[in-house]
Amino acid sequence: MSNTQRAIWALRIGVAGEFLGHAVFALQGKPDWIKWFSNFGVSDPSTAATLLTLVGILDLLVALTILFKPIKPVLLWAVFWGFWTALVRPIVGMPIWDFIERFANWAAPLALFYLIKNEKGQ
Repeated sequence: MSNTQRAIWALRIGVAGEFLGHAVFALQGKPDWIKWFSNFGVSDPSTAATLLTLVGILDLLVALTILFKPIKPVLLWAVFWGFWTALVRPIVGMPIWDFIERFANWAAPLALFYLIKNEKGQ
């Protein structure tokens, strides 16, 4: 196994773990996250909880896809979603450092995207 393949596996495991962790929190209905929906026009807690459950299912699917068969569109979604969920923190009133601390949430899937793209010669 080449060093590039080792790096790909390390990133696959790391990104899958990140999305699995987010999925579990979302499926548990993390109260802070439910409150954050009100910043985006969803004021009904029941609707927010339902949306958060859907997010949790999607995050779980992303985690499994990246772990078992990473495909470029899912990796690009992970980049976008990782960036967005990091950016939400200062939007809802948390310090900017909560956003900066989460740079790996979008940078790791982006690095994995480029490594896989280069590995396949595209």
